[in-house]
Amino acid sequence: MMPLDTPATSLWRNFFNVRMVQIRTFHLTWFAFFSAFFAWFGIAPLMIIVREELSLTREQVGWSIIASVAVTVFARFFIGWLCDRIGPRLAYTYLLTLGAFPVAGIGLANSFESFLFFRLLIGMIGASFVITQYHTSVMFAPNVVGTANATSAGWGNLGGGVTQLAMPLVFSMFVVGFGFSEAAGWRLSMMIVGIVIFVTGIAYFFLTQDAPGGNYKDLRAAGKLEQKDKVTGQYLHALKDYRVWLLFVIYGACFGIELTVNNVAALYFYDYFDLSLVAAGGVAASFGLMNIFARTLGGIFGDNFGALWGLRGRTFWLFIVLLGEGLALMLFSQMQVLFLALPMLIIFSLFTQMAEGATYSVVPFVNKKALGAVAGVVGAGGNAGAVAAGFLFKGAMDWNDAFFVIGVTVAIASLLTFFVRFSPEQEQEERALLEIGLQEALHLRAERANAALAESVAVVEEYRRQHPEFQK
Repeated sequence: MMPLDTPATSLWRNFFNVRMVQIRTFHLTWFAFFSAFFAWFGIAPLMIIVREELSLTREQVGWSIIASVAVTVFARFFIGWLCDRIGPRLAYTYLLTLGAFPVAGIGLANSFESFLFFRLLIGMIGASFVITQYHTSVMFAPNVVGTANATSAGWGNLGGGVTQLAMPLVFSMFVVGFGFSEAAGWRLSMMIVGIVIFVTGIAYFFLTQDAPGGNYKDLRAAGKLEQKDKVTGQYLHALKDYRVWLLFVIYGACFGIELTVNNVAALYFYDYFDLSLVAAGGVAASFGLMNIFARTLGGIFGDNFGALWGLRGRTFWLFIVLLGEGLALMLFSQMQVLFLALPMLIIFSLFTQMAEGATYSVVPFVNKKALGAVAGVVGAGGNAGAVAAGFLFKGAMDWNDAFFVIGVTVAIASLLTFFVRFSPEQEQEERALLEIGLQEALHLRAERANAALAESVAVVEEYRRQHPEFQK
C-alpha cells in the first residue's frame, strides 16, 4: 500500500480504499462540499413559493440572488488564508457547524429584509469550495491533482442540481404528506438541511486530517511546515501575482455563471416556458447534475494536456472549454421552445463545468507556498462573477437577453488564458515532479501485479497439495 505520509499518485485505482487518508479525505471533502452547496442553494427551487408568501418584487428577487453570492467573495478570500494557518480540517469544521445556523434560521424570515439577511449569511458556506480544493491539492500528486480537484468539486457542485430536484420533494412531503401549510413547508425544509450540514461538520473533524503526514499543528511542531507567522506574508505575495487575478476573472466566467444559473434556472423555466414548480425544478436540475462527470472531465483533460505539453497545455485546454461555454450560452439564450432549450442547456452545462475543472487543474501550480491564498482568491472570483451577472437579472432586461450578454462576455474572457504563463524553470520543475508521480504510480501497479501473481501461485500450490492426483 502507498505510504500515508506522501501525496497519492492515483485516485481511481484506490477509490474505495478508505483506510488511505488521502482517499478518505477525498470522499469526505466532496460530500462536505455537496452538503454545503445543497444548503447554499436549497432555497432557490422554493423561491416560487417564497416570492408569493413574502410578496417579493422582481427587484427584490434580484437582490436576494445577489446576496446569496456576494458575501461568499469575502468569505473565500478569508478562508484560503485560514486554511494556510489552521489547516483545512478545522476550517471545514468551523464553516459547516457555524453555517448551519443561518441555513436553519432562514425559516424564521417573515419579511424581505429578514429573508435577505439570512440569505446573505448563508452565502458564507460557499467558501467551502476553497477548502475542498485546498484539501485535495495537498492530498494528491501533480500527475492526478487536476482530476482529484475537479472530481471533488464537481461532485460537490452536484448539490446544486440535486437540490433542484430534492427540495421541491421535501417541501411536498411536509405540505402533502404531513399537512403543513406552504409557509411552514419551505421553512421546515431548510431547517432539515441545516441539521445535515451541522452533523457533516462534526464528522469532518473526526474522520480527516490536514495533510498526508498529519495535522498542521503537529507538522509545525516537528518543523515540517512553515510557522503561522509566515502565512500572511506568503498570502500578500500571492496577491501581487497577476496570474492569480487573471484566474480570478476566468473563474468568474465559469463558476460565477453556474451559480447564477442555479439561482435563476427554476424561475426562468417557470416564467418563460410555463412549467410547474416540480417540472421547472427538474429541468433546472439537469444543469447541475452534469457535475457528476463534466467537471471531472475538465480535470482529466487538464492533467492529460499537462502531461503532453506541460503547464501551457493546461491553460490551452482552459481556453478551449471557456470559449465553448460562451458560444453554448449564446445559443441557449435564443431557444424559444423547451425541446431545443433543454439540450442546449446540457451542452452549456458541460462546457461550463469542464472550464471549472480546467481552472483548478492550473491553480495548484501558481504558488505552492501560498496554495490557500491562490485557491481562495480564484474561488472568490467565481462569486464576484455571479454578483456581476446577478445585476443583469435584477433590472428590466429580459432574462434571455441577459444570458446572451453573459455568453459574449465569457467568450471574450477565454482570451485571458493566453496570458497565464509560467517560467521555463517552473515548467521544467513540474515536468520532473510529474515524471516522479508517474513512476511511483507505475511502481505501485507493478507491486500489485506481483502480489496478485504470488497469490495466484499460492492458490495453485495449495490445490496441488490437497489433490495429489493433480501432480500426475
